[in-house]
This record gives sequence, structure tokens and C-alpha cells, in this order.
Amino acid sequence: MVHRIGEICVNAICIYATSAPASCGSSWMARHRAGRIALHHKRKPSVNPHTGTKPGTRPKDEAPTLDRTTFGHRLRTARKRFGWTLAQLAERSGVSITTISRAERGQLALGYENFTALGRALEMDMNAMFAGAGVKPAQLDGPVVTRAGKGVVYRGLSIAYEFLGTTAAGKQMSPIVGTVHARSIHGPEDFVRHSGEEFAYVLSGEIEVHFDNGEVVRLARGDSLYFDSRIGHAYVSVSRQLAKIVGMTTAESGHMRSAREAPVSSPAGKVSPEPKSKSKPAVATRKTARGRAG
Repeated sequence: MVHRIGEICVNAICIYATSAPASCGSSWMARHRAGRIALHHKRKPSVNPHTGTKPGTRPKDEAPTLDRTTFGHRLRTARKRFGWTLAQLAERSGVSITTISRAERGQLALGYENFTALGRALEMDMNAMFAGAGVKPAQLDGPVVTRAGKGVVYRGLSIAYEFLGTTAAGKQMSPIVGTVHARSIHGPEDFVRHSGEEFAYVLSGEIEVHFDNGEVVRLARGDSLYFDSRIGHAYVSVSRQLAKIVGMTTAESGHMRSAREAPVSSPAGKVSPEPKSKSKPAVATRKTARGRAG
């Protein structure tokens, strides 16, 4: 903007001089309206500098979102397929009747622990549960590509999950890109537990992973964490901006199950008593035990 003599422009506010030059007299002040404050209204930007889109429009590459209503309908359809009541599904999954009912009506977002428990009870593949609208997952028989921003987004209680590779059914791993929107731990109900193992890699921001044994692990950009997901855990964003992570969960493997169910070994220096053999005297058995202990 071109400013006339006597104007001072400060942050788009033009303040005209309150007094005219001595040589101009009152006619100059009347003509130039000395003392007036004028605001130059800036035009609204045509493009949002943060998203690169025009105001009021959605980005073309925005990830498809699975809304609560659609997710609830899928749960209800799966339950009706078995002919179960809410109480029967609650008993089989360990999720309360109220939670299931509200989720089916689209009134409640489920946390990871609850929707995996319901998926197991309903024999519902995770990919079928979170597939995009009109997409029917098929068995994995070749490479599966998920283009940038094309995963299916579901906003959970503490994390907004973008599920990847949802067109492949029966996968052993469930990969996600997650935006951690939880800012604090409110109570024991915030801790998630599920079978298998879990991996997290921080793409941006910083997070804390709280465990129900009191341990807290802080992770910054580029840090990663691998742990047994049967331990209660909760993610919290601690950076100014919400943190973004890449996550991976696996189902409990046969090796993990065997390790969990294996008997606890005896302390060093002690030998568990062996069952008595019907064909050998009891005395011989005791001698054998003493000999091994030595």
C-alpha cells in the first residue's frame, strides 16, 4: 500500500499525523483528515498454511474414517450372526453389556483392549472389523500396499488409529499409524492389556508409555519400544504437538503360550522330587535324588 505524507504504518494500522507541517496550515489537515486511524483489512488466505487446503475443504488425500456408527453396525451384525444377546457376548468377551450396547449404537469409542476382545469372541478378523466401506478383506496371497493417507482411521479412547493393510485377512501382525491424543492417565481403566507382543516407533513428538507396574518409559522422535502387551500399558503425548507413532501388535504365538504355561523351574541347588516308581524301592529313589543334587 502506498502511504501519503504524514502516515505511519505499524502492523497494518495507519495512524495519520496529529499535526500538519507548519507550512501547510488548517487546509492541509482538513484535506488529509489528520488524526484519523485507518485499519487495512487483510484478505483471508486462500490456502491454509498448515494443511495446504482451502478453508472449508477436506484434503484430497485424507485417510478414510470409520465412524462410530458404521463400526457399531458391524459389531451388531456379527453378534446377530451368532444369535447372541448382549449378555452372551459380554460373557464371552469380558466386555461389559453397557459398553457393547453403547458401541453398537455408535455412542462410544472403544479402546484397543475392548475391540480386540470383541473381535476374538465374534471370530471377527481385525481387518474385517476395520476395513473401508465396501471392502471385503481376502486371504493374504501377495504383497499388500497401503498408499500414503489411505489407511482406515478409527478414533479410540487414547489413540486415533490408522489401520494399514486392511484388505488382507488373517494377518499375524496388525500395523497401524497412531496419533496419541491422551494427555494423562486418569485411572486403572486407562491401561490396556491384550495377548501377544507390541512394538512402537515414534515418528514425531514425544510420548510416555506407562505400565501398570509403575514403570514409565519416555520416547522421543526416532526411539522405539518392544514389550509383552499382556502387561497393562497406556500411551500419553507429552510434547506440545500430539505425537505420531508407528505401531505393531501380534497375536500370542505358540512359543509364547508354551512359555507362559511352562512350570516354574526350581531354585538352584534344589531338585524337585521325582514321582515314585512302582518298580523301584523308595530308598533307591531318594538316593538318586541326593546323587543328582550333589
